[in-house]
Order: sequence, then C-alpha cells, then structure tokens
Amino acid sequence: MNIIDASEVLIEQVLEQSHDAFFTYRSTTPSQRKQLLSTIAKLIEEARVELVAVAAKETHLPETRLNNELNRTIFQLESYGAACLKGYWMEASIDHDESAQPAKPTIRKLLIPLGPVVVFGSSNFPFAYSTAGGDTASALAAGCTVVIKAHPAHPETSSRMASCIAEAVALCGLPAGVFQHVFGTSHQVGKWLVQHPHTAAVGFTGSFTGGKQLVDWAAARHQPIPVFAEMGSLNPVFILPEKLNREYAQIANQLVGSYTLGVGQFCTKPGVIIGIESPAWTFLLNELSALTSQVKSAPLLHEGIAASYKKNCEEVLLQPGVRVLAQGNSSTNPGDGNAMMIHVSADDWLSNKYLQAENFGPFTIAVQCKNAEQLIAIAKQIEGQLTGTIYGTEEELADYALLISWIETRCGRLIFNGVPTGVEVCKSMQHGGPFPATSDARFGAVGEDAIRRFLRPLAYQNWPDSLLPAALQEKNPLTIPRFVNGKIHY
Repeated sequence: MNIIDASEVLIEQVLEQSHDAFFTYRSTTPSQRKQLLSTIAKLIEEARVELVAVAAKETHLPETRLNNELNRTIFQLESYGAACLKGYWMEASIDHDESAQPAKPTIRKLLIPLGPVVVFGSSNFPFAYSTAGGDTASALAAGCTVVIKAHPAHPETSSRMASCIAEAVALCGLPAGVFQHVFGTSHQVGKWLVQHPHTAAVGFTGSFTGGKQLVDWAAARHQPIPVFAEMGSLNPVFILPEKLNREYAQIANQLVGSYTLGVGQFCTKPGVIIGIESPAWTFLLNELSALTSQVKSAPLLHEGIAASYKKNCEEVLLQPGVRVLAQGNSSTNPGDGNAMMIHVSADDWLSNKYLQAENFGPFTIAVQCKNAEQLIAIAKQIEGQLTGTIYGTEEELADYALLISWIETRCGRLIFNGVPTGVEVCKSMQHGGPFPATSDARFGAVGEDAIRRFLRPLAYQNWPDSLLPAALQEKNPLTIPRFVNGKIHY
C-alpha cells in the first residue's frame, strides 16, 4: 500500500474538523457513546476475516494470535461502552448544606472531556493498541474526538480498521470529525499533530525514543498538554531462594515461554531475571538454557525491529562479563528473531547502564547476585517499570520486605509467582508505571480507568439545576454513583 504523508495543510483541516466535532460529541450521553463503541465492535467483527488476513500479511503475526487480539479489541470497546453507563469515571460530587450559617455555596464537580486526542498506533499490536485500540476506545468513551496517526508498519490494516470506525460514526448520526485517520512516516507529521493548538492530549505505545520526543514536543507548546506514553520496560523478575529450591524447573518453563512469546515483542516481556548464587540457581540456568535452545526463530514485526534487535544483541555481547547461556534455533532470514539468553554478575550489571536497557525481541538477561543485599541494590537502581515480579514462598516474603518495598516504588503492577505477559482488561488492572516505563505513572492504558486520562475536573458553583450536566442534577437522571456531602450515593 502506498503511503502519502499528511501535509501540514491536511493536518490543519483534520484538527479543525476534530475540534468542531468535539463541541457536539462532548455533549453526547453515556448511552450514545456506548452505542458508538458497540457499533464499532460489531463492524470490526463483521470484517474479521479480512482484517486478520491483512494484518497477518503486514506484521508476520500468526492468524491465531491476531484473532485473539481482535477478540481483545472488541472486548475493550464493549467494556469501555459499559463503563460509560456506570458513570463512576465521572467522579461526580455535590456539596451543599442549606442549614449552614452563614450560607455556603453549593459546589458540584465532575470530570469532563479534554478535547481532540491524537493517538499514535503501535507496531506490535495492530488491533488492540492501534487504530481501534484502547487509547481510541477510552478517548471516545470520555467524550473526546480522536485523530489517529497510523503506524507505517501496517498501513492497510489501519486503513481497514479506520473505515469500520468511520462507518460506525456515520451510522450513529455523529459528525465525521469525531474520528479521523492520517498517515505519516516522517517525524514532522508527528510534531505537527502534537503541537497543533487544537490537540488536547496524546496517546502513544512504542519506544522510549518515540514517546520521549512526543513528551518534549508537547512540553514545548505555548499551552503544554498531557502525553500518555507507554515506552517499554525490562519487567524484572526476582526469584527468592526457597521458591527456587522447590520449583526451579517450573519457573524456568514459565519464564522461557514468557520472554519468547510473540517473538519477544510484548512490552511486558521479562527482560531481566535476578537470583542469588546457589546450586538451585545453577539448576535454573541449566533449565533456562535447555529450553531456550529449543526455541525456533520466527519473523519479527518489520525490518526496522529486526535490524535493531540484531544490532542490540551484537553490542550486548561486547559488554564486560557477559556470556551467552543459550541461543534458539537460528535462521538465515534477516527478518527473523533468534532467542538469546545471556548471563552476567550483579556487579557487572549494576555498573553498566547498557545492560539495563530494553532489547525488544526474544532476549533476556540472567543476573547472578552474591546475596540478598545485591537483590536490593538492583531493585534500588532499576528504573521505572510496567511490572515487577517476585517468585517466592509466602513464608519468605516477610524476610524480603525491604526488597518488596523497593520494587513497589519501581513498577505499576507487582506479580507474585507468575509471569508479566498477559494484561487482563479489567478495572483493577494497572498498565503503566514510573518513568521511563510511561510518561505519567498516575494513569494506566488498560481497563476502564484508562478513560480518566482524557478528562479534567470542572466545578459548578450555585448553578441552576436545570442547566447543570445531567450527572450533577439533583434527581440524578443518569442514576450514577455520586458523593453527596461526603457520602457515596447510588
């Protein structure tokens, strides 16, 4: 498919239309937004066969994986629609006391949509984190209009998905500017989108370099705007001694399956495995090596990722103290990703920032510590992460309370005796973490609370009841949960 970068003139037109449509769309009811999201989900389901075939051609991902991802995308759309009706995301609250002397004002507050949101599609999830993915779904649920910049690695998939959304917008009787789709391979297109005066927020899933650039562009605006960027993660796995003694074989099997899943192209891939030197640790390394050597190479998403993965693997092998534990079955195809596991001491890992960087692909590092103090030293030094994992028995957790405390400050999701791959779409999920995993650790990109990213609070003082938003009117016509004089009411 031929891609033509959007011109500055086109982006001006697109964001003008998005801005104009916002003033209609922001006034829609929760049920109208639910209808839109459900209609998008229905049209995507109807186009499933074509969508999966096109995505498989463009991304090298297997059809089984893509069908599962499409299921997730449809579920996200439906779940955000259901959340619209629940209304808790509005955080409506009312404070009034008619008996107070002297009289106090009546204050009512709720969260309102920010405005047009620019979403940058991701490369590794052509459905769930791209054109109709979580950022788009949550922004539409919040009452924001959306402009998508298609990821250049799967333009045809993005275009076909965009047509489903545009058709749904039309079927629901909404302005065409509610959703728009543009292409851009140059950085200039991204800069125009982020720095346009009508852009109110940005959603992004991708590399640290790309996400940080968007953050910098947004901060340089006359009116800075929020950027919700997920930028990758090492997802450290800490293995405690007693658990290791009991279950090293099971742990090895879980970890190899996790770090090679999808050819290692998940943002939650465990990129570093940390344990204390012992006979059980040696047994674990042997199991990890044996399992890794059996992993077959497979095509990475696109040439850029393949070239970067190969370069990173070559450079990491030049670092002091590094030795290769195992490599998977190699391939002569330059676009394939070959599994690799390396080993390094905690001293070498702690002294080398290069070893602490994410390598996107089927790659992980086993770090051998001398004692528990070095486990804590690594937890102190490691940067912000999407996830942190601890393998341990319940009994030994108390002995590692300080380690756990440090990991809690470094991650958005803390996992006990399990792998970080697999992100459940639910309200309690936190898919985000301290910088540099994401640009704002207060929010997450998965689950119903992701809607809150694209909202801001507005308080109404002494406003006539009939002119208030429905969520704040005295009779609560939306029947949503609200705080009234400090107490929750349903």
